[in-house]
Amino acid sequence: MLDFPILSLTTFLPLVGVLFILIVNGDDEKARNQMRWLALVTTTFTFLLSLTIWFAFDYNNPGFQFFEDTPWLGDTIRYQMGVDGISILFVILTTFLMPFCILASWNVQKRVREYMVAFLVLETMMIGTFCALDLVLFYIFFEAGLVPMFLIIGVWGGKNRVYASYKFFLYTLLGSVLMLVAIMAIYWQAGTTDIPELLGHNFPASMQTWLFLAFFASFAVKMPMWPVHTWLPDAHVEAPTAGSVVLAAILLKLGGYGFLRFNIPMFPIASDYFAPLIFALSLVAIVYASLCAFVQEDSKKLVAYSSIAHMGYGTMGIFTATEPGVQGAIFAMLSHGIVAAALFLCIGVIYDRMHTREIEAYGGLVNRMPKYAVIFLIFIMANAGLPGTSAFVGEFLTLLGAFQVNTWVALLATTGVILSAVYSLYMYRRIVFGALTKESLKNILDLDRREKMILIPLVVLTIFFGFYPMALLDVTQASVTNLIVDYNAALNAADINPAHIAGPH
Repeated sequence: MLDFPILSLTTFLPLVGVLFILIVNGDDEKARNQMRWLALVTTTFTFLLSLTIWFAFDYNNPGFQFFEDTPWLGDTIRYQMGVDGISILFVILTTFLMPFCILASWNVQKRVREYMVAFLVLETMMIGTFCALDLVLFYIFFEAGLVPMFLIIGVWGGKNRVYASYKFFLYTLLGSVLMLVAIMAIYWQAGTTDIPELLGHNFPASMQTWLFLAFFASFAVKMPMWPVHTWLPDAHVEAPTAGSVVLAAILLKLGGYGFLRFNIPMFPIASDYFAPLIFALSLVAIVYASLCAFVQEDSKKLVAYSSIAHMGYGTMGIFTATEPGVQGAIFAMLSHGIVAAALFLCIGVIYDRMHTREIEAYGGLVNRMPKYAVIFLIFIMANAGLPGTSAFVGEFLTLLGAFQVNTWVALLATTGVILSAVYSLYMYRRIVFGALTKESLKNILDLDRREKMILIPLVVLTIFFGFYPMALLDVTQASVTNLIVDYNAALNAADINPAHIAGPH
């Protein structure tokens, strides 16, 4: 165990980069390059620092590690940080992807100082959310992340950026207000906002229902679940490439993480009661969003609907409350963080050249961009859940967990695997294959060195985790097992036969 506050250093290191960027004089190209390099160096050092957490982490310990506890607000609300086998992987995912976001933004010319500052502040808020072990501290990090993302979409987005940014902000803020009310109710009932202590607190069954719904409203919007998903396609379409990467790869995972950290362990009776409803919503998301993706003409909107469908597997797996289901949900979210980020980056590559996301504007790119075609194909196959890619492992485990609970849920969810292959390959064929007939595409250039530096590491990870998933599953095993044991113990203590185990077997 490390003897210094590694989590706080990792969380707040990006703000040091903010200070250096703010003191850079001028706004000419030289100054803008300095800002870009400062942001890249800061995010890279943050990632390297987070790796020390990874290497020092004890995978066999299901509890919170690297614990930090300092009096904060009158000693009632404390500054508490820590990670377990679930949260550490989301911290690593965040710090790993941020340097790629900066590299993908290298050609941004508008308000470069403010742009880089927004991303660094956002990184601090996301890491803090995954590390916070006090409800109020969690809420502050969780909500504060809305501000930089709101600005990233609203200032550097597309032509409808203002509408999309306000829609994103209002949807997520409304759900979070309910969570704030629930946090106050928890404090009045339990006398603390200490998350480790609350994980062992037995809330009355009637109170669990309302607390569950309040937290669920916040995390369902963030995930996003059907029918509160409509903000996501607009936000993705209007956001700059790096904004879409952060949104899909990390911010959506805050919802799934919230379910794992709060809903399942703190409100087990309510989680069991509402599981059939959540299965139904997840199935609608998987099928409906897949069908919506198929008819999209905007490539980013297609991937956005694809994200909604894939997150449906996450919510389904979490609320099976089985070991393979929860393990699969975590793995699926981490895999989606890599694959969805890569897809948005691939779309950003051709958008930078042609300044359009319309699928009809392309065709025959393999003739001019063979390297791009190969890399894009790998991520398309991963998005379709091809065995040998990371996405297959997560989807398979969630389906296995669903099958243990209800075979009809598993059967209907499996249709999403087929549909994802249909819309993914359909988009790829229209963009990459065919004759190169459009004059505007005849001089298009293949991947440059910077773009290869961004995409190749993501290719390696997608394939590596597809063939060796235990690199991630071993990390989460102890914490997930502990979560499921405590969940079942709480139901047994309440003398409840899990209501969602109701299908044919």
